[in-house]
Amino acid sequence: MKKVFVILGLISLTANAQYWQQKTDYTMDIDMDVKTHQYTGKQEIEYRNNSPETLTKVYYHLYNNAFQPGSAMDMRVQNIPDPNGRLIVNTGTKESPVNKSKISLLAPEEQGYIKVKSLTQDGKPLKYVVEGTILEVELAKPLKSGKKTELTMEFEGQIPLQVRRSGRDNAEGVALSMTQWYPKLAAYDDEGWHANPYIGAEFFADWGDYEVNITIDKNYTVGGTGYLQNVDEVGHGYENKGDKVNQKVVDGKLTWEFKAPNVHDFSWAADPDFKHLKHKVTNGPEVHFLYKNSLADDRKESWEKLPGIMDQLFAFYQENVGEYPYKQYSVIQGGDGGMEYAMCTLITGDRDYRSLVGVVAHELAHTWFQFLLASNETKHAWQDEGFTTYISTLIENKIFEDENGFDNVYKSYASLVGYGIEQPLTTNGDEFDYSYGYGVSTYNKGALFLCQLKYIIGEDAFKNTLKNYYKEYVFKHPKPEDFIRIAEKASNMELDWYLNHWTETTKTIDYEVFPSITNQVNLHNKGTMEMPVEVTVTYEDDSQELFYIPLARMRGEKKINATLLKDWNWTNPVYTFPVTKTLKKVEIDIQNQTADIDRKNNVWVKMVK
Repeated sequence: MKKVFVILGLISLTANAQYWQQKTDYTMDIDMDVKTHQYTGKQEIEYRNNSPETLTKVYYHLYNNAFQPGSAMDMRVQNIPDPNGRLIVNTGTKESPVNKSKISLLAPEEQGYIKVKSLTQDGKPLKYVVEGTILEVELAKPLKSGKKTELTMEFEGQIPLQVRRSGRDNAEGVALSMTQWYPKLAAYDDEGWHANPYIGAEFFADWGDYEVNITIDKNYTVGGTGYLQNVDEVGHGYENKGDKVNQKVVDGKLTWEFKAPNVHDFSWAADPDFKHLKHKVTNGPEVHFLYKNSLADDRKESWEKLPGIMDQLFAFYQENVGEYPYKQYSVIQGGDGGMEYAMCTLITGDRDYRSLVGVVAHELAHTWFQFLLASNETKHAWQDEGFTTYISTLIENKIFEDENGFDNVYKSYASLVGYGIEQPLTTNGDEFDYSYGYGVSTYNKGALFLCQLKYIIGEDAFKNTLKNYYKEYVFKHPKPEDFIRIAEKASNMELDWYLNHWTETTKTIDYEVFPSITNQVNLHNKGTMEMPVEVTVTYEDDSQELFYIPLARMRGEKKINATLLKDWNWTNPVYTFPVTKTLKKVEIDIQNQTADIDRKNNVWVKMVK
């Protein structure tokens, strides 16, 4: 008997060790009242439990509930030292400002909510409790491993006045920005449930197929996630025909039918003034553009020029990361800045051309870093924002011929360190002590993670890392450890030290050149984090030589055209090496590839008597 138990235990451990993820398929019918900004919905979810555990509960996100006075998001805005500027309003004067949370000032008809009217599992009524933006549900029948169940819900919603990301009547007059608008099952993975309350940061969800039917005023044009199934029935000039002959209008409304395969979100926007353009990307999808026809002429000209840039953006991302797997993508005016969603983005559109290209480049890059490589944004916001900032900065530099495009990324990180408010990148996105700290950390320090990784492992290994990361984890939920293992395989190096120091601590890099004698270079690791070091030596005859010092703990070195020196062990803060000619100048990291917090001590120049 003991032998049998051992065998069963090994089988169980093996099953638990295998990668798995849940499958969540949605069918939704929505009826929107554009006058009251309220909507009713029926939702059917086929939920497949691919985990090795039996589930007795499920959790839903009710994101709209965040937009009520006294909500967790409202309290966060009122208590953080530097709240997001989009969430506050000055109720005083310019001379004597009194900043208030916008959410705290919402009138009843301006607030958001999602109210559950009924909820069943395979036809059986369920018990549930609403806790802010989370719906806690007790299953009528436990859901065993490998089994599926159907969850059916009827609900009502009210769209909040635009405050953050989603809402009605945004600052540019877009009627409806419908993001995080439906009851959405929380993600469940090997770490358990991710039923985080919505406080304003990022999102995480399971993959699924969506069928969404949106019934709305016949004068509104709709765009968003998925493929429109009934173009002829909604007409509207959506195909630039202006033909309404086949429209199926019922009670002054049209129903827009969308399907979206294998996504983990569904978002849309609608407005009676939307103008619609299309562009087929070479070796890429058809891109739809929806923006307000009431924009100033110069702004509309910027939108009309956008199709010409999409080929370059898609080609760059597909070449450097991986293929875009869908046949469509949409750029839609709406929201409160720029935010990525499944197969689309919502951006504010009253911008000049340079700004418009910048926000589109960034949000489109998110298609790869979070919507195809679906990392947990709530826990590891840097893994999508940082990677996106890195790759979109590269293409923007290329488009606008900006050779110093990463300068501000390095400078902002140095400023954060100087302010003394830096926190580890592993901090939950909602829990940074300062909004400024969250922004610089996740976007810029996150981008520097990749800048420095390329410096550590070399350009060829880095390029292979990004491509292999995509091949291995597309349509999955990769963690930071998954990415660094890909990099280790591509480089034949040990890199866990780098992931640990850069993301889990606030250690800083600070190398200096000691005053050197005639034929010896003296280096000092003055900081708390180690890095491989490149040293450029200029001799008295003005010839130069590049030296490369790997770290011992890397267990390898990158390919580089330089004089290879012995490894530097992190336990010794001092490193010296001899040279064969008289020194004139010694400089560490001449290309400024590391985030060294004090570059003034990176150079030593021989004093001339």
